[in-house]
Amino acid sequence: QQSGRRYNLFLKRRLRIDKRHQSKDSIFFRDGVRRIDFVLSYVDDLNKEWEKKLERRKEFESNLQKAGLELETEDKKESEDGKIYFVKIHAPWEVLITYAEVLNIKVPIRENDIPSTVENPLDCMLAPLRLPEKVMHPEPDYFTAPFSKDKQELYLINDESTFFSPSMRNRIVNYILTRCPYGTEEGKKKFGIKRLLNNGTYSAAYPLHDCQYWKKANDPNCDNERYTLYMEWARFLRFYKEQPLDLIRKYYGEKIGIYFAWLGFYTEMLFLAAVVGLICFLYGLFTMDENMSSKEICDPAIGGEIIMCPLCDRECDYWRLNTTCEASEYSHLFDNVATLFFAIFMGIWVTLFLEFWKRRQARLKYEWDLVDFEEEQQQLQLRPEYEAKCTQKKKNPVTQEMEPYLPLTSQAVRFCISGATVLFWVSLIIASMIAVIVYRLAVYAAFASLMENTQTLQPISGLLTPQLATSVTASCLNFVIIMILNFLYERIAIWITDMEIPRTHMEYENRLTMKMFLFQFVNYYSSCFYVAFFKGKFVGYPGAYTYMFNRWRNEECDPAGCLIELTTQLTIVMAGKQIWGNIQEAIVPWICNWWGRRKARNNPENLYSRWEQDHDLQIFGALGLFYEYLEMEVQFGFITLFVASFPLAPLLALMNNILEIRVDSWKLTTQYRRPVAAKAHSIGVWQEILNGMAILSVVTNAFIVAFTSDMIPRLVYYYAYSENEDSPMSGYINNSLSVFQISDFPDRNKPKTNPENLVICRYRDYRYPPDHERKYLHTMQFWHILAAKLAFIIIMEHVVFVVKFFVAWMIPDVPSDVKAKIKREKYLTQKILHEYELEKLKERLCEGDKQATEKEFIATEGRMELSRAM
Repeated sequence: QQSGRRYNLFLKRRLRIDKRHQSKDSIFFRDGVRRIDFVLSYVDDLNKEWEKKLERRKEFESNLQKAGLELETEDKKESEDGKIYFVKIHAPWEVLITYAEVLNIKVPIRENDIPSTVENPLDCMLAPLRLPEKVMHPEPDYFTAPFSKDKQELYLINDESTFFSPSMRNRIVNYILTRCPYGTEEGKKKFGIKRLLNNGTYSAAYPLHDCQYWKKANDPNCDNERYTLYMEWARFLRFYKEQPLDLIRKYYGEKIGIYFAWLGFYTEMLFLAAVVGLICFLYGLFTMDENMSSKEICDPAIGGEIIMCPLCDRECDYWRLNTTCEASEYSHLFDNVATLFFAIFMGIWVTLFLEFWKRRQARLKYEWDLVDFEEEQQQLQLRPEYEAKCTQKKKNPVTQEMEPYLPLTSQAVRFCISGATVLFWVSLIIASMIAVIVYRLAVYAAFASLMENTQTLQPISGLLTPQLATSVTASCLNFVIIMILNFLYERIAIWITDMEIPRTHMEYENRLTMKMFLFQFVNYYSSCFYVAFFKGKFVGYPGAYTYMFNRWRNEECDPAGCLIELTTQLTIVMAGKQIWGNIQEAIVPWICNWWGRRKARNNPENLYSRWEQDHDLQIFGALGLFYEYLEMEVQFGFITLFVASFPLAPLLALMNNILEIRVDSWKLTTQYRRPVAAKAHSIGVWQEILNGMAILSVVTNAFIVAFTSDMIPRLVYYYAYSENEDSPMSGYINNSLSVFQISDFPDRNKPKTNPENLVICRYRDYRYPPDHERKYLHTMQFWHILAAKLAFIIIMEHVVFVVKFFVAWMIPDVPSDVKAKIKREKYLTQKILHEYELEKLKERLCEGDKQATEKEFIATEGRMELSRAM
C-alpha cells in the first residue's frame, strides 16, 4: 500500500512537471512577460466563516481588477502542500503611471553631468575595503523630476517594463491594496489588505524576491539583485567591506537603506571611541602596580591590621581590609585618572557623531533624490485603520474636503487609558528593581556566611568577595527580569497605540517609539542608576544604620568603591542583551524557516515555486526596523550614559555592531520575505532621542566621576590632607576610614561573636572618632570633599557643554559641495522642464492651435530667463 502511494505521488509530480516545462522559480506570470509585483495567499478552510471570507475575496479581487491590476490565481493543487491558493498581481503600465503621479515618485529626465567629487588620495589604501563599482553604483546618476502622465516624452523611458524598479512597483501596488474596498459590514465600509489579513481572509501579502539568494536565476530578464546582495553584503566574511548602500536602497527602498547607512556610520565612529577606551583601560592595567591605595589595602602591615565593621547585622563577623586586595586592584582598571579624560572625550565624541551624521544624511538625501521629498505629504496620509474606525467626518481647513476624525472626548478617554497603562508598567519595573535590591540585601549575609564556612571557596575568597558574589547574581537576576518585562511590554505597547487610533503613519510610529523607549530606558538603565547613584550613599554608620522598610540594612560599597560593581552590572546587562538579541535575530528565524521548509527539501525546483519559497519565509513586519533602531538606541545609552565606569563599552559595542550589520543583512536577504519599499529621508524621531541622551550623558558621567568613583576624595587628600611629600597618596586608606567603638553597637547590629575581643572597628566614611566631642558627626574633610564634588560637576558640565555647542556650531549640517550640487540640479531641472514646455508650445503654434497664443509663448520664454537669472 505504501509503495502504491509513492507511485501515485510520483505520477502526480510527473504530471505537474509535464504541465510546466519552464521552472516555477520565476517572477513572471505564466506568459513569461508580465512581472509579478505582489502575491496574496489564502487557505480554503471550510469553517463557519468560509462563505463570508469567499465573498470578501471575490469583492476585493474584483475591485483590484477595476483599479486596473491584473490577477492570476494558482490553484491549491499546484502548491507544495496542496492547501494554499496564490493570487499573483501585476501592475500594468497605465496603473503605474497613474499612481506614480499620485505618490509623487521622481523619475530620470537626463543623466547627471555634474562632476563627481575629487578623488581621495587615500583611495588606493582603502581599496581592500571597496566593493566593485557595479555593486556600489548599480545604475547611473540622473537628474530627476516628479512623474506626470502629461509629460511622458520628457522622461528617459527606454523600456516600459523596466522603467519603474521592482521596489517602486511593489510600493505602488501596496498603496492600492491598503485602500481597496471589499464591502460593507455592520453598516461600515470596509477596505484594506491589512484588515483582510487580520480577519483571516488572506493568510499573507508580500512582494517577491527576484531570485534565490545562493544562486542566480535562469531567467535572463532577472536582475539577480538578491544574489548580489548576499554575495557582496550579507555574508560575515565580508565584514570588512563597505556596504552597497545604493543597491540596498534600490532593492529594499530608502527607509531600509537609511537604517543601514546610519548603522554603518555609527559603527565607523565607534572605532575611534573603542580605540581611546582601550588605551584608557590599558593605562589602568599598566599602572595597577603603582596604585598606592591597592598597595596599602594588600599590605599585611596596613590592610592586614585594619579590622572592618561587619557588613550585615548579627550574622556577619569582623573582617580584615586586605581580604579585598584583588578587588581593589581590579577596581583601579576603571577608577583612575584616565576615567576623567574618557568621560570628557565621550561627551565630545557624541557631538561629533551626531553632527557628522547630519552631514552624511544630507549627502544621502541628495544622492537618493530625497531633497524635495515631502515626507509630511507621504506620512500625513491618513492610516486606513483611522479611516475605517472613525465614522464621524469634518471639513479639512486646508483641502476643504470631508475627512474622518476622532472626537475630542474619545481621544481624551483613550489617552487616559494609555497613560495609565504606561504608568502601571513603569511602576512594575521600579517594583521589580526594588525586589532585586531586597534580594541583594537579603542574600548578602548568606553569601558572607557561606564563603567563610565553606573550605572549597577559600582559594577564591580574595577575588570573589560577598559583595561581588551578590552583585553578579543580582545582575543576572535583573537581566532575566528585564527580558521578561520587555517581552510582555512590547505587545502591550502595540495594543495601546492601536487603541489610540493615531491619525497618520508618522503619528503611529512616533507614539509607539516614545512609549517603547520610555519603558526600555527605565527597564534597562534603572539598575545601573541604582548602583551608580544610590548604592552606598545612604548607609548611615555603625550603630545608626539606615534600613529599607525598617527590615533590610542598606548596602555598603566595597572599600575599593562602587565603580567596580557598576562595571559588573553594565557588562552583564549590555553583553547579555547583545548576545540574546543576536540569538533572537539570527537563530530563531533560521530554525523557523528550516522547520517550515522541511517537507519541500526534496522537491524538484520546478515544483517549488518562487511565491511558495517566499511564502515559507519569516515576515519582516511594518515594525521590523523599529526594533532594530530600538536595539541600537539602548546600546547607545549604555556606551554614553555610563561610559565613565567602563571604558571598554564602546569596544564591546563595536564588535557587536560589526556582527549586527551582517546578521541584519543576512536575515533580511535570506530569512525574511521581501519587505514593501518605503521612503524616508532621515532616521526620524530617533535623532531627537539620540540628542536627548547625548545631553543627559554629560550629566550622568559627571556624577559618576564625582560620586561613584574615588577620584575626587583622592584628589582632595592629595592636595589638602597629605602629610608625606615624598609619597603624597600614602596614608589615604587610613584617612578614608573612620573609627567606631564596638561597645557602642546596639544589640540589633552587634555580631554574635567577638573571638579576638576587639575594641574598635573601621568603616568607610569621614566621621569624628568616639573620643571626640562631636562623636560620629561628619568631619570638615567630608564637607570639603562634597564641595569639591559639586564644583567638579559644575565645571565638567560647563566645559563639555561649551565644547559640544561650539563643535556643533562649527560643523554645518549640510556640506558646502552638497549645497552647490542641490542648487545646480534644481536649476538644470527647471531649465529642462521649461525647455520642454517651450518646445510643446512651439509645436502647438506650428499646428495652428488657437489656444497657444503668442503671449503665452513670450511668457514661457520670460520664465526661462527669470529662472536663469535666479
